[in-house]
This record gives sequence, structure tokens and C-alpha cells, in this order.
Amino acid sequence: MTAPVGVILAGGLSRRMGGGDKGLLDLGDKPLLQHVIDRLGPQVRTMALNANGDANRFANYGLPVIADETTDFAGPLAGVLAGMVWGAAQGADHIVTVAADTPFFPTDLVARLKASLTPDSAIALAATPDPERGMARHPTFGLWPTNLADDLRQALADGTRKVVAWTDRHGTAMAEFPASPFDPFFNVNTPDDLIRAQELLR
Repeated sequence: MTAPVGVILAGGLSRRMGGGDKGLLDLGDKPLLQHVIDRLGPQVRTMALNANGDANRFANYGLPVIADETTDFAGPLAGVLAGMVWGAAQGADHIVTVAADTPFFPTDLVARLKASLTPDSAIALAATPDPERGMARHPTFGLWPTNLADDLRQALADGTRKVVAWTDRHGTAMAEFPASPFDPFFNVNTPDDLIRAQELLR
């Protein structure tokens, strides 16, 4: 496997936050997105931001901004597809995706996603223990082969929107992470979540 490239998924509509770009909200002394960049950067050889609309709003970050191929906000899978296409153009056989609103994800995310792959798995997703579901998968945190881009494009055209509905068609490994003292994949969806993130940061 060549060194994977990173793709930060920021293409959502942020409805529960009242719209706009959650990643540009301040957490501590810097925006949420900068926390994500700082965590992902050391783990990959280069990064891009998946976002739709005017790319200039992210100009300060110095990252390539890649938009979804479709304009109907098809969810995270559309961002994964955009990342696969961009990653393949960088010569990468895999991309790693993270969410732009999850500032505390593990600093060994990429290494553990890679280590979880088996001969029967094409994709790896992060997971944490859940008292009700056993292991809860975090489908925006994954390791994806770029050679599945055409397959994913067809799945989106056929109406697939749920990440695991597509990943379950392919071999998918789980990279397990501890969920204490808090789930590292905690994401900021609402104003109350942002307050919680401020508390966790302190």
C-alpha cells in the first residue's frame, strides 16, 4: 500500500447547527477545522477538503477543495467518491477520510485502519464499543481503495446513500478504538455539542 492521502469531509448541510460550515466555528483558540487538519496532517502525505459551494471560504487553510460530483447533497459517500477520484490523481491507492466536525479523533487513526485490513477486506472503518450495539462503526472515518470509485459512482447513481449499505457489499474491516474517557469520534452537530467540545478541550 502506498502512503494514503487524507480527505476531510465537510460537505454536509449542518442543519442541526442552523446551516453554514461547522468546521469554521471556533473551538478554543482555533476553528474546528484547524483541529482536524492538525490531527490528520502528520498521518497522511497530503490532504484535501471535500466541500461544496464557494471554495474561497476555505482559502486560509491552503488545501485543495474538491466538490461532490453531484449537486444533490448525496451524503458522505459522495464525499468519499470525490476523495477517491482526487486521491487516484495523486497516485494514491487508498484515501483516509475524517469528518470536519470531529476534533478529537485518534492520532493513530491511519495506522490502526491500515493494520485492521485483512486479505478479505477492501475497506476499513473506525469503531468504538457501544453498550447497546456492541461495536458502533463510524463510517466517515475510513480507509478506502481508490479503485472502487467506479463501483461507488454506480451505487450513488442507483440511489445508495447509507455508507454501510455500500461498504457491506465489499469486505469491510473494523479498526477498534477505546471509547473512554470519551468517544474520540464525538462530533459537533448542535450548539450543545460545541459547548461539550469546549469542556472536553479544557
